[in-house]
Amino acid sequence: MKKLYGLTTAMITPYDNKGKLNLDMVGEMTRFQIERGTHCLYPGGTTGEMYLLSEEERKALAKATVDAGKGKANIFIHVGAMTQDETIRLAQHASEIGADGIGVVTPSYFKVTDGMMVNYFTTIANSVPNDFPIYLYNIPQCSGNDLKPDTIRQIIDRAPNVVGIKYSFADFVRTIEYVGIAEDFSVVIGADILFHSGLAMGCTGTVSGVASVYPEPFVAIYDAFLKGDQEKARRIQKKAVEIANLLKNGSNMSYFKIALKHRGYDVGGMRAPLMDLSDEEQQRLVEQLNVWEDSALGEF
Repeated sequence: MKKLYGLTTAMITPYDNKGKLNLDMVGEMTRFQIERGTHCLYPGGTTGEMYLLSEEERKALAKATVDAGKGKANIFIHVGAMTQDETIRLAQHASEIGADGIGVVTPSYFKVTDGMMVNYFTTIANSVPNDFPIYLYNIPQCSGNDLKPDTIRQIIDRAPNVVGIKYSFADFVRTIEYVGIAEDFSVVIGADILFHSGLAMGCTGTVSGVASVYPEPFVAIYDAFLKGDQEKARRIQKKAVEIANLLKNGSNMSYFKIALKHRGYDVGGMRAPLMDLSDEEQQRLVEQLNVWEDSALGEF
């Protein structure tokens, strides 16, 4: 089964000037990533404003991404939704359209027990072909629920197509525990600023929202790591940290969208209740991006 590795870009969701899903730009953003060497794509997740999209919009987003990128990058669609039934429908749709796999976030808002977590993920895994790979997605600071290593062991015992986890909380101890779950269990780190450190710990890659704008440093970090040039990887990681901090580490996706416009891609604004940056904030960000680009992009 295919897995996530290297740079997996958490894709933004583009809108037109009326706030509707811009499917042409979805294709353009997919090609933008592939042309810059991105290894895997992850649309429909946190960076993609998942819970602000309707089920039909999420299906359209998934299909447009697969249509533009199939065979050129591993495409894992994030399908986690607020209800189990919708999650299953999105999972089955992803399988039907030819995605390489899916990601599924933990249940959100309502507290769930470890047993409920096992039942939830096992049910979803059993709703798709048993050779269709699934990544668990743990982002406890947003979902309010946490996936423990022992819980994951129970899940993979019941669902062999659960092949890995995306972990988006900066906890090295937990990350090491995840890496040790099973020899072939894949862990991808969701904290952009820890990519190189995560690789050194045994993670197979990163899922990066910052890379939706600037994939170049993350591709370069991975290439340097594979070649054993750790000094270069550390040097580029410092540049990646700088741009991640400028873009607020994904805490406000409007920064990503303004930065993409700065790079020549008008992906629209944010969907309510999220808000766009003010004109003053946009101007300040563009000035900072120019400084960073002058100092960094030539290194990659």
